[in-house]
Amino acid sequence: MGFNAIATAAALFGLAFTPNYDEDQVPDYTLPDPLVMENGDTVESAEDWFERRRPEVLGLFREHVYGHRPGPPESVEFDVVEEDPEAMEGAATLKRVNIRSLHGEGEHAFELILFIPNDAPEPVPAFMLMNNRGPENTDPTREELSGFWPAEDVIERGYAVAAFQVSDVAPDSAGSFREAAMSLFEDPEEDRTPNGWGALAAWGWGASRAMDYFETDGAVDASRIALLGHSRGGKASLWGGAEDERFAIVISNNSGCGGAAISRRRFGETVARINENFPHWFCLNFREYDGRENALPVDQHMLVALMAPRPVYVASAEDDGWADPRGEFLAAYHAGPVFSLVGETPLPADDMPEPGEPAHGTVGYHIREGGHNLTPEDWGYYMDFADTHFGR
Repeated sequence: MGFNAIATAAALFGLAFTPNYDEDQVPDYTLPDPLVMENGDTVESAEDWFERRRPEVLGLFREHVYGHRPGPPESVEFDVVEEDPEAMEGAATLKRVNIRSLHGEGEHAFELILFIPNDAPEPVPAFMLMNNRGPENTDPTREELSGFWPAEDVIERGYAVAAFQVSDVAPDSAGSFREAAMSLFEDPEEDRTPNGWGALAAWGWGASRAMDYFETDGAVDASRIALLGHSRGGKASLWGGAEDERFAIVISNNSGCGGAAISRRRFGETVARINENFPHWFCLNFREYDGRENALPVDQHMLVALMAPRPVYVASAEDDGWADPRGEFLAAYHAGPVFSLVGETPLPADDMPEPGEPAHGTVGYHIREGGHNLTPEDWGYYMDFADTHFGR
């Protein structure tokens, strides 16, 4: 039994899990072709992609990986609970917005934190972070500053910067994730359906409700919103950006398995391991592929391809083997044929660039030194990318 077979068996039978960090132990695999339909037809035009293959790929991810999320609630209401035009020592206007969704007899609310630069011509483009870490990282008072969300740097570059707590939309817990926004559409006490949405899809649904707000705020250019997430938030940003094409740029930072990394590589975290540790993130059908990644009708390069023709950015960290940096790069690279087909620039790199040397086409990628984190260095590359694609 090979190394990966042992690791998979250990995960499946509750034994100690030993991740593979050796490229020589990556199993042989063949990626599904994003430009070949399930019936064998070849996608030969952009029209074919948008009208036939993209809906098919989106449906496969819904059915087998993330689950089917509902549409918007019956109504969404917005209340600006605080507005401070002299935030950041006068550099920005702070808005704290209560986003309230009403559906049937249910109600759910979460808070969006938004800073808008005071010296930039409105409406301004914006970055929105799906914050999977503690709220102190996005402190609206700015008494506590975090490189995870360097809001002052973003404001200085002329962008608005926003954030919300993903756990306010769906608690990051297998025992309670259905008790917040998801309860608007289903009874948390009833069994989940095999293809029902998980927490990652719920977090993306919350990002869409924030986008609903941006479309009402004249100070923000809702046609130029970059959706950003790190780690589990990066998984959710990719899926949220696939589901909601209103996001102009989609950014995945260190998202790993179930995010940007190729599942078939079984490098670092695996499908079996992630389903065991975080059973609430994905739909139940995803568990059918524990140790059977090659049976998946999709892989993560096809998720990246769902952003086309919009710009999409995948980023890694050199010491973050658990998230499989090479697998993240390969997903960005193998999404290239779809971007080329629709007239956009694929990732302009045939192999992983050196740390600190980003490759930017319509698909962007960088790897930096250090570990699993979202840093000011990452943010700098993301703003450079947005400058290009937002024409700044």
